[in-house]
Amino acid sequence: MKKIILSALLVSLNLAAFSQVLPSFQLGLKGGANLSKLSTENTFSSDNRAGYYVGLWTRIGAAGIHLQPELYLSGKNSTLKDASGQENKVKFTSMDVPILVGTKFGAAGVGLRLNTGPVVSFVLSDDQSLKDAAGSAFKGDFKGQNFAWQFGAGLDVGNLGVDLRYETGLSKIGKNGYDDTKLSLFTLGLAYRLF
Repeated sequence: MKKIILSALLVSLNLAAFSQVLPSFQLGLKGGANLSKLSTENTFSSDNRAGYYVGLWTRIGAAGIHLQPELYLSGKNSTLKDASGQENKVKFTSMDVPILVGTKFGAAGVGLRLNTGPVVSFVLSDDQSLKDAAGSAFKGDFKGQNFAWQFGAGLDVGNLGVDLRYETGLSKIGKNGYDDTKLSLFTLGLAYRLF
Protein backbone atom coordinates (compact mmCIF):
# COMPACT_ATOMS: atom_id res chain seq x y z
CA MET A 1 0.00 0.00 0.00
CA LYS A 2 2.86 2.39 0.85
CA LYS A 3 4.49 1.66 -2.52
CA ILE A 4 1.25 2.45 -4.37
CA ILE A 5 0.81 5.76 -2.51
CA LEU A 6 4.48 6.67 -3.04
CA SER A 7 4.26 5.77 -6.75
CA ALA A 8 1.07 7.84 -7.19
CA LEU A 9 2.72 10.80 -5.44
CA LEU A 10 5.82 10.60 -7.65
CA VAL A 11 3.72 10.36 -10.81
CA SER A 12 1.66 13.41 -9.71
CA LEU A 13 4.80 15.44 -8.99
CA ASN A 14 6.33 14.48 -12.35
CA LEU A 15 3.12 15.46 -14.20
CA ALA A 16 2.99 18.80 -12.35
CA ALA A 17 6.64 19.52 -13.18
CA PHE A 18 6.16 18.43 -16.81
CA SER A 19 3.07 20.63 -17.23
CA GLN A 20 5.18 23.65 -16.25
CA VAL A 21 7.57 22.90 -19.14
CA LEU A 22 4.96 22.54 -21.91
CA PRO A 23 3.87 25.73 -23.73
CA SER A 24 0.42 26.96 -22.74
CA PHE A 25 -2.04 29.68 -23.75
CA GLN A 26 -4.88 31.00 -21.59
CA LEU A 27 -7.49 33.71 -22.15
CA GLY A 28 -9.88 35.22 -19.64
CA LEU A 29 -11.99 38.08 -18.36
CA LYS A 30 -11.13 40.24 -15.40
CA GLY A 31 -12.67 43.06 -13.40
CA GLY A 32 -12.12 44.78 -10.12
CA ALA A 33 -11.60 47.91 -8.09
CA ASN A 34 -8.72 50.32 -7.76
CA LEU A 35 -7.63 53.01 -5.32
CA SER A 36 -5.74 55.76 -7.14
CA LYS A 37 -3.75 58.73 -5.91
CA LEU A 38 -1.97 61.58 -7.67
CA SER A 39 1.41 62.50 -6.22
CA THR A 40 3.31 65.73 -6.72
CA GLU A 41 6.16 67.70 -5.21
CA ASN A 42 4.73 70.28 -2.77
CA THR A 43 2.01 71.63 -5.09
CA PHE A 44 -1.04 69.93 -3.62
CA SER A 45 -2.14 66.88 -1.66
CA SER A 46 -4.26 64.05 -3.00
CA ASP A 47 -6.75 61.63 -1.46
CA ASN A 48 -7.25 58.02 -2.58
CA ARG A 49 -10.59 57.38 -4.26
CA ALA A 50 -12.11 54.19 -5.58
CA GLY A 51 -12.41 53.36 -9.26
CA TYR A 52 -12.92 50.28 -11.43
CA TYR A 53 -11.37 48.27 -14.23
CA VAL A 54 -12.70 45.59 -16.59
CA GLY A 55 -11.14 43.78 -19.53
CA LEU A 56 -9.27 40.81 -20.97
CA TRP A 57 -6.07 38.99 -20.04
CA THR A 58 -3.96 36.37 -21.78
CA ARG A 59 -1.18 34.21 -20.43
CA ILE A 60 1.41 32.58 -22.67
CA GLY A 61 4.07 30.49 -20.96
CA ALA A 62 6.43 27.58 -20.73
CA ALA A 63 9.03 26.29 -18.29
CA GLY A 64 7.35 28.02 -15.34
CA ILE A 65 7.60 31.55 -16.83
CA HIS A 66 4.71 33.37 -18.51
CA LEU A 67 4.07 36.55 -20.46
CA GLN A 68 0.73 38.15 -19.54
CA PRO A 69 -0.52 40.92 -21.85
CA GLU A 70 -3.79 42.53 -20.73
CA LEU A 71 -6.24 45.16 -21.96
CA TYR A 72 -8.52 47.09 -19.58
CA LEU A 73 -10.96 49.94 -19.55
CA SER A 74 -10.20 51.69 -16.27
CA GLY A 75 -11.81 54.46 -14.22
CA LYS A 76 -9.36 56.22 -11.88
CA ASN A 77 -10.46 58.90 -9.42
CA SER A 78 -8.64 61.23 -7.06
CA THR A 79 -9.36 64.37 -5.05
CA LEU A 80 -6.73 67.12 -5.16
CA LYS A 81 -6.41 69.75 -2.45
CA ASP A 82 -4.30 72.90 -2.64
CA ALA A 83 -2.78 74.79 0.31
CA SER A 84 -5.96 76.84 0.82
CA GLY A 85 -8.10 73.67 1.09
CA GLN A 86 -9.73 74.05 -2.31
CA GLU A 87 -10.70 70.69 -3.87
CA ASN A 88 -10.63 69.43 -7.44
CA LYS A 89 -12.15 65.99 -8.06
CA VAL A 90 -10.44 64.34 -11.03
CA LYS A 91 -11.87 61.32 -12.89
CA PHE A 92 -9.85 59.58 -15.59
CA THR A 93 -11.16 56.99 -18.00
CA SER A 94 -8.28 55.19 -19.69
CA MET A 95 -7.38 52.16 -21.77
CA ASP A 96 -4.60 50.36 -19.87
CA VAL A 97 -2.23 47.86 -21.48
CA PRO A 98 -0.05 45.97 -18.94
CA ILE A 99 2.56 43.57 -20.32
CA LEU A 100 3.63 41.45 -17.36
CA VAL A 101 6.20 38.72 -16.90
CA GLY A 102 5.62 36.22 -14.13
CA THR A 103 5.89 32.78 -12.68
CA LYS A 104 3.44 30.38 -11.07
CA PHE A 105 3.90 27.89 -8.22
CA GLY A 106 1.48 25.09 -7.54
CA ALA A 107 -0.27 22.06 -8.98
CA ALA A 108 -3.65 20.37 -9.33
CA GLY A 109 -5.47 23.56 -10.40
CA VAL A 110 -4.26 25.70 -7.48
CA GLY A 111 -1.39 28.12 -7.96
CA LEU A 112 0.25 31.26 -6.64
CA ARG A 113 1.40 33.75 -9.28
CA LEU A 114 3.95 36.56 -9.05
CA ASN A 115 4.29 39.11 -11.85
CA THR A 116 5.74 42.48 -12.77
CA GLY A 117 5.97 44.66 -15.85
CA PRO A 118 5.26 47.94 -17.62
CA VAL A 119 1.86 49.50 -18.20
CA VAL A 120 0.93 52.09 -20.79
CA SER A 121 -2.30 54.05 -20.23
CA PHE A 122 -4.14 56.00 -22.92
CA VAL A 123 -6.40 58.61 -21.35
CA LEU A 124 -9.80 58.57 -23.05
CA SER A 125 -11.29 61.33 -20.88
CA ASP A 126 -10.48 63.37 -17.79
CA ASP A 127 -13.28 65.13 -15.97
CA GLN A 128 -12.63 67.65 -13.22
CA SER A 129 -15.04 69.30 -10.82
CA LEU A 130 -14.01 72.16 -8.59
CA LYS A 131 -15.80 72.79 -5.31
CA ASP A 132 -15.14 76.53 -5.65
CA ALA A 133 -16.01 77.88 -9.12
CA ALA A 134 -13.64 80.82 -8.64
CA GLY A 135 -10.67 78.44 -8.49
CA SER A 136 -10.31 77.72 -12.20
CA ALA A 137 -6.52 78.15 -11.89
CA PHE A 138 -6.53 74.92 -9.87
CA LYS A 139 -7.94 72.99 -12.82
CA GLY A 140 -5.24 70.82 -14.39
CA ASP A 141 -4.26 69.81 -17.86
CA PHE A 142 -3.22 66.17 -18.33
CA LYS A 143 -1.30 64.29 -21.00
CA GLY A 144 -3.07 61.71 -23.14
CA GLN A 145 -0.64 58.88 -22.37
CA ASN A 146 1.47 57.81 -19.42
CA PHE A 147 3.68 54.93 -18.32
CA ALA A 148 3.72 52.99 -15.06
CA TRP A 149 5.12 49.78 -13.56
CA GLN A 150 3.06 47.07 -11.85
CA PHE A 151 4.02 44.57 -9.15
CA GLY A 152 1.53 41.90 -8.17
CA ALA A 153 0.55 38.53 -6.83
CA GLY A 154 -2.38 36.31 -7.59
CA LEU A 155 -4.03 33.07 -6.55
CA ASP A 156 -5.68 30.71 -9.02
CA VAL A 157 -8.17 28.00 -8.04
CA GLY A 158 -9.47 26.19 -11.09
CA ASN A 159 -10.80 28.76 -13.57
CA LEU A 160 -11.08 31.53 -10.96
CA GLY A 161 -8.33 33.90 -9.87
CA VAL A 162 -7.75 36.80 -7.50
CA ASP A 163 -5.09 39.47 -8.15
CA LEU A 164 -3.64 42.17 -5.90
CA ARG A 165 -1.33 44.71 -7.56
CA TYR A 166 0.46 47.99 -6.97
CA GLU A 167 1.11 50.36 -9.86
CA THR A 168 3.58 53.22 -9.58
CA GLY A 169 3.72 56.03 -12.12
CA LEU A 170 6.91 56.33 -14.15
CA SER A 171 5.98 59.29 -16.32
CA LYS A 172 4.54 62.62 -15.28
CA ILE A 173 0.94 62.87 -16.43
CA GLY A 174 0.35 66.58 -15.83
CA LYS A 175 1.08 69.70 -17.82
CA ASN A 176 0.23 73.39 -17.36
CA GLY A 177 -0.07 73.42 -13.57
CA TYR A 178 0.42 69.75 -12.72
CA ASP A 179 3.85 69.38 -14.36
CA ASP A 180 5.34 67.06 -11.69
CA THR A 181 2.24 64.87 -11.15
CA LYS A 182 2.38 61.06 -11.22
CA LEU A 183 -0.45 58.55 -10.70
CA SER A 184 -0.15 55.48 -8.48
CA LEU A 185 -2.77 52.92 -7.54
CA PHE A 186 -3.65 49.63 -5.88
CA THR A 187 -5.91 47.16 -7.68
CA LEU A 188 -7.87 44.14 -6.48
CA GLY A 189 -9.45 42.01 -9.18
CA LEU A 190 -11.30 38.79 -9.90
CA ALA A 191 -10.46 36.81 -13.03
CA TYR A 192 -12.22 34.04 -14.89
CA ARG A 193 -10.28 31.81 -17.31
CA LEU A 194 -12.34 31.08 -20.43
CA PHE A 195 -9.80 28.52 -21.76
